[in-house]
Amino acid sequence: MTIPMPSDPTRRRLLGTALASAAVAALPLPALALTEAKARALIDKVVADINKVIASGRSLNAMIADFERIFTRYADVNIIARSTLGPDSRRASAAQMRAFTEVFRSYIARKYGKRFNEFIGGRIEVKGVRAVKSWQEVISTVHLQGRAPFEVRFLVSDRSGRDLFFDMVIEGVSLRLSERTEIGAMLDVRRGDIDALIQDLRRAG
Repeated sequence: MTIPMPSDPTRRRLLGTALASAAVAALPLPALALTEAKARALIDKVVADINKVIASGRSLNAMIADFERIFTRYADVNIIARSTLGPDSRRASAAQMRAFTEVFRSYIARKYGKRFNEFIGGRIEVKGVRAVKSWQEVISTVHLQGRAPFEVRFLVSDRSGRDLFFDMVIEGVSLRLSERTEIGAMLDVRRGDIDALIQDLRRAG
């Protein structure tokens, strides 16, 4: 059952901003056991798998399916999904959060996996790693044909009990925060109906 929220999108977003600020401050929890070496080892695997997909010559749909498997294996999908839903995750039922996390994973795979066509003939290189607050930031460079190289930063934490990345910052833009804005706008259009959002994300191509 969905709890009604104020129908005024501006009011909802103001409330959301305040609550989201508190959520960001708490995300992720201290990751004292995570070393720079372990964070780099994780992203080395991520990059190797992505480079393998890029060079595979498989169809776009097959590459999207591969990307979803990579995202599921190496990303903290639960944390990313909850953070993306923002303050609305506080009123979602456990069943709604499970359903949202499932469709969000597929939605992200389709949305970002479609960009694999741009990556064909290119490669990603891990360049370095540094500690930032309670997580590790692994810096990589993407080399594409016909384009200047650009930077992708993976934010890695062991908050879930495993070494996983909880955000990708692509050319200075956070995947997690940009998706929070988009998902928040979609939820506003649906007057805060989380079930309607889940259904629409499931149908999104």
